[in-house]
Amino acid sequence: MCARLDEMAFAEALWNRRLDVWRSDAATREKIQHRLGWLSAMDAVTPHLPRLRTLTNACRAESLSSIVLLGMGGSSLAPEVLRQVLGVAPGYPQFRMLDSVDPEAVRDAMTHAPTSLFILASKSGTTIEPNVMAAEARRRLVESGQRWGARFVAITDEDTALHRRAQAEGFRETFVNPADIGGRYSALSLFGMVPAALMGADIDRIFEPARRMETACRVHDPSANPGLALGAYMAAGAHAGRDKLTLLLPPRLASFGLWVEQLVAESTGKHGKGVVPIAGESVSAPHGDDRACVAISLPDDPAPAIDARRASGAPLLELQMADAMAIGAEFLRWEVATATAGVLLGINPFDEPNVQQAKDATRALLDSYRSSGHLPTREAHANIEGARLTLSAAAQQQLRGAGAEQFLRLLAAGDYFGLLAYLPPDRDPFDGALQDIRTAVGMASGCATMFGYGPRYLHSTGQLHKGGANNGVFVIVTAAAGDDLPIPDEPFSFDVLEMAQALGDFESLDKTNRRALHVHLPRRDVDLLRRVFSRLS
Repeated sequence: MCARLDEMAFAEALWNRRLDVWRSDAATREKIQHRLGWLSAMDAVTPHLPRLRTLTNACRAESLSSIVLLGMGGSSLAPEVLRQVLGVAPGYPQFRMLDSVDPEAVRDAMTHAPTSLFILASKSGTTIEPNVMAAEARRRLVESGQRWGARFVAITDEDTALHRRAQAEGFRETFVNPADIGGRYSALSLFGMVPAALMGADIDRIFEPARRMETACRVHDPSANPGLALGAYMAAGAHAGRDKLTLLLPPRLASFGLWVEQLVAESTGKHGKGVVPIAGESVSAPHGDDRACVAISLPDDPAPAIDARRASGAPLLELQMADAMAIGAEFLRWEVATATAGVLLGINPFDEPNVQQAKDATRALLDSYRSSGHLPTREAHANIEGARLTLSAAAQQQLRGAGAEQFLRLLAAGDYFGLLAYLPPDRDPFDGALQDIRTAVGMASGCATMFGYGPRYLHSTGQLHKGGANNGVFVIVTAAAGDDLPIPDEPFSFDVLEMAQALGDFESLDKTNRRALHVHLPRRDVDLLRRVFSRLS
């Protein structure tokens, strides 16, 4: 792989934005031409730093309780990585990222709305999730007597619906990002750095190691280039049948694993191929011959299970971060690596052709709800204590008359299991139960496992699920919310929206011939969830 990169002089071609190394057809080249702005993202941020410092100092002086980021996808995961890895500086407002429309999650994030600043981050300005979150934040600010626009900051592209709205409605600040930066490649752009500054991070200190990484990633020799070498490793694994890329990370870098997961999955998972990133899996999980590993360590926080992986004989690439501030360098390394893997796999790593499928299906379901007052539901294939189990057509075909309870028997060598939950993210007791289920399925089947919360994963790994190789077996979990929340100026609630997104994705998986099972619980009962999965085999 490195020889091939050397032959095409890929490092030089990438940084000089030469399009001939990608694809021969003009349409693809034109698309790629408008998605390479991430290569100069730091240069685009630097002129905004004085304005960012002024905003940050003003927010501190106002004694705000929290900064709440309203977003979706990679552009929202990067700030969460920075919060977990670098932390919020002493004396700065609490930071939280909301990328869920679950009514419990929305309500929890809005607890201190009257004393919060909201960052509305949306590249297009039309994404439904951040817009309905913003509507609820605005409602709460108005009810508390606040001049709501003064409590909003927008991050978006030039002349989007959000850009125009922010200007018309008097948002406190509007940061316009270069339009040629895609969401999952935007960590070092304003989408990542505005929240970072408001957490008290020193942007110059983040950029310093990232600049050194940029210099290293310009080296012509692929084996000496950290970005190209990682990309070649990923692509070589995929070509050799090791398409599951296991990430071994210390707890402090757990959210970085989610960021890598969405970057790699959405960029490479298309045209029936791709790299399947495995983040957050139990270190005791079986490790078959379809795996390659990357371990990332901090000086005082080593990656887990490295010795066991070395002993297993599976390919293992070890990366060492100099310190926590090197997180910016890792963002850039993985962006370059993912672009490199894309060219070696023969795909465009900057588009997401299958993501729109689930969006369109959700929109159709919501239109149906507007006219009928309810969401259409399919006939269940099994019922366990009131929980409805519904199979996709591909699952029914492969089960050959066996019941839905036998669904997990469809997992075979080379497959991966995807557990997709429409529940409040990262909150026990459900999070613990879901992680236990994921681990149990992996141990029983010997297959790699993925886990994602909806609708977050729709904007990341959802592309791989539908566009990559047909080697995923998926379970979507939904549960009726006990305490729903209406969406201002909409005929549907947050719970209805969440359910429509789950049903829309199940429909999309079905249409792309994926093996999928939808488990709908009649109530949010973690013991019922465990009992249902104990009946699956």
